[in-house]
Amino acid sequence: MPLRVNRPARWSWRTLLPWGIGVLPLAFGLALMQWQIERELRASSYATTRQVVEQVERILDSLASTAQTLLPLAGSPCEQAQLALRSQVTRNAFVRSTNLFRDDTLYCTSLFGEFDEPVDAGDYVDGKLWLMDGNSVTPGHALLVYRASAGNRGAIVTVDGDHLLTALRLIGPDEALHLRVGNAWIGKDGAVQQGQPPAAPLAEITLGSTRFPFSVHGGYAAGKREELLLSHYPALLSLLLVLGVAAGTVCRWQIRRANSPRAELRRALEADEFLPYFQPVVRKGDYRWAGAEVLMRWNHPHEGLVRPDLFIPYAEHTGQIVAMTRALMLHTAQTLAPYAALLEDGFHIGINITADHCRDLALLDDCRTFLQHFPPGRVLLTLELTERKLIEATPVTLELFDKLHEMGVMIALDDFGTGQSSLNYLRQFKVDYLKIDQSFVAMIGGDALSLQILDSIIELSGKLGLGIVAEGVETEVQRDYLARYGVDFQQGFLFARPMPATEFLQALASRPGTVRLPQDTPPEIMRG
Repeated sequence: MPLRVNRPARWSWRTLLPWGIGVLPLAFGLALMQWQIERELRASSYATTRQVVEQVERILDSLASTAQTLLPLAGSPCEQAQLALRSQVTRNAFVRSTNLFRDDTLYCTSLFGEFDEPVDAGDYVDGKLWLMDGNSVTPGHALLVYRASAGNRGAIVTVDGDHLLTALRLIGPDEALHLRVGNAWIGKDGAVQQGQPPAAPLAEITLGSTRFPFSVHGGYAAGKREELLLSHYPALLSLLLVLGVAAGTVCRWQIRRANSPRAELRRALEADEFLPYFQPVVRKGDYRWAGAEVLMRWNHPHEGLVRPDLFIPYAEHTGQIVAMTRALMLHTAQTLAPYAALLEDGFHIGINITADHCRDLALLDDCRTFLQHFPPGRVLLTLELTERKLIEATPVTLELFDKLHEMGVMIALDDFGTGQSSLNYLRQFKVDYLKIDQSFVAMIGGDALSLQILDSIIELSGKLGLGIVAEGVETEVQRDYLARYGVDFQQGFLFARPMPATEFLQALASRPGTVRLPQDTPPEIMRG
């Protein structure tokens, strides 16, 4: 963007915003998929845990049925009951062993026959269920024991832990499942542990049986969510990535468009940031201020005053210079009109125009509006033609210049002698003034060739009956040389630099013989 010299910060919001916008579809999509996956995992975990509970209940139903069948035999001699005990083991696939007890003593088993081992009802949850970490026959091998009693006698039926592992591993192969009985629990590794089973990182579910004193804890390990995301939604992830890139690209395009020179100039025009600066023009002889050239300055809210060479060429290139000039003329008129008494009659006000202004007759209205702010004859408006764009001698342009002259507006050729069409303009258009470019004035006292060109321009203006203004006067030697050759007006740092309106009016008010100003004149001008 040619409107500033310094580059924006590398990590400004304009740089980061497209990335943020690009990430949004992916972030929202991922969040939505994560929510959906968690719902699916929780539903799956619940269903699997429910199935394990039902399977273990079926196993225990088989054990309970066997125990109830054997319960009437409890208390009878072992030799009479042993055949029935072994028969139940044979008939029931889940039953590993059957046992009878009386008076808290295990006295008969299907495996050993007569036996003698104490039975503690406190080992059983609710007096019914005990998850054991093996027995004397298979130490370290999980057993689930069911106990049924009637008074001081009863039956005990066991199921091998492998049946429990089958339920845990086959029903929920991808889940973290644990079967808990009282303070003991078993996982998929088959080892019986004591205490609270570990909580699953994802979709944790705990379901208890309504008929037996056990519960099943289900869920998924960490990373399952990402695994499902990559395996189930690759197409959607690709779509989200494409949408993110598209959104980021559109955002970047919009930012670049919104912050383009054209948009920035339009914003500045709407915010009335283009201000008039005034550089006085002095007349020959007494060097009294005879007028001023109005120069456009941009008071940027962040950059401060922007140099005209950074934005005027671009404004001319885009055609926005017309609207900017119109705003500048109105601003100038509204600023000077209340203090018109400070201006001598015929005070020259110079405004720069380009080829864009000459393509229709709208400039007439702009000039008419400008002059209506002042008493008749107080201000002499001069339009200074620049040569950055070629002005064609079209019927509209010729009509425009004729009507401008009828209105009393003067035409000056700016930077005369440097452009390729200056002489053509003199031939094609009715011109009132020539403004000698400062590059020729700077050579006074130096380059002989430039002095000859300067002298020729001054001589040409005299022969054509044109007024002449010398720009860029910075030394007394230049001033005196131009005065010696009869140059009508001079302009440059020797006399005054471009200044804001307040300073310009203050300088006008400080001149000897200035008329009395209105009582509502601002103090900063009165102090002049």
